[in-house]
Amino acid sequence: MQKDPAKSTGFFKRLKKGLSKTRKLLSTDINELFAGNRKIDDELLEELEELLITSDIGVRTTMDLIQSISKKSSEISDADQLKKVLKEKILALLNAEKPIPQKIMTTPHVIMVIGVNGVGKTTTIGKLAAKAVASGEKVIIAAADTFRAAAIEQLVIWAQRAGAEIVKHKEMSDPAAVAYDGVEAAIARGADIVLVDTAGRIHTKKNLMEELKKIKRAISKKLPEAPHEILLVLDATTGQNALSQAKLFNDALDVTGIALAKLDGTAKGGIVVSICSMLEIPLKYIGVGEKIEDLQEFDSVQFVDALF
Repeated sequence: MQKDPAKSTGFFKRLKKGLSKTRKLLSTDINELFAGNRKIDDELLEELEELLITSDIGVRTTMDLIQSISKKSSEISDADQLKKVLKEKILALLNAEKPIPQKIMTTPHVIMVIGVNGVGKTTTIGKLAAKAVASGEKVIIAAADTFRAAAIEQLVIWAQRAGAEIVKHKEMSDPAAVAYDGVEAAIARGADIVLVDTAGRIHTKKNLMEELKKIKRAISKKLPEAPHEILLVLDATTGQNALSQAKLFNDALDVTGIALAKLDGTAKGGIVVSICSMLEIPLKYIGVGEKIEDLQEFDSVQFVDALF
């Protein structure tokens, strides 16, 4: 699923708008730090530390940034210079993630999509399906969140809108069986991509993780090298809670990529920096709105430019 260069400028504008609360928090307050010709000292660094943590960059990542700024304090005399150093350091953190090696692309390419309820999982699947179909790929969506009738209904609508096919069973049926049938249908029909939706809540975290592992095994039973990707959808508005979710899911399932939804309208845009610096999981997609084109592949340079 490739980026559309023609829409990149429009997406940058939406990204910048989506990050406006975080940018306002960072830029305005950084400008105020230097009011009255202040110089960088322990007090100013302490205020900057509080500011970065408030934007959800995270304590550990913030401490790394503060340490870097402290070392360069003699070179920083105003807000613009501080922002420049911050941009450089944040960009280095975003690019320091260790991407998990991709397996050889096989057909069908199976992407298992996971995440708690309410993070935008179903919408993300719909947008990914629409993008893939638009690029000429045949897509099947497996509606394996059988615990919520609304999830199945939403996927049916998204599949129709995207021009994708859907494999679904009755509500409360076995999710693993739906996933298995989805892969089986994709093989039989010559589909390129299978997007497997999954439940986000089943009584307890342990039950949920066991259910997801069962779905993963069912997919592998039909196609041994699958799922090729396990994409975790997180809600940017939940801030550091998203980081906790990522650790939980990754421990159980070896997540291969993250899609960060709802980045628009939150002052917690710093969570992107936290995710990239603390987890060895690539941030693959970010979402800044409801439209299909509002979900794009993550671009670290574009993100940092929109942040300041």
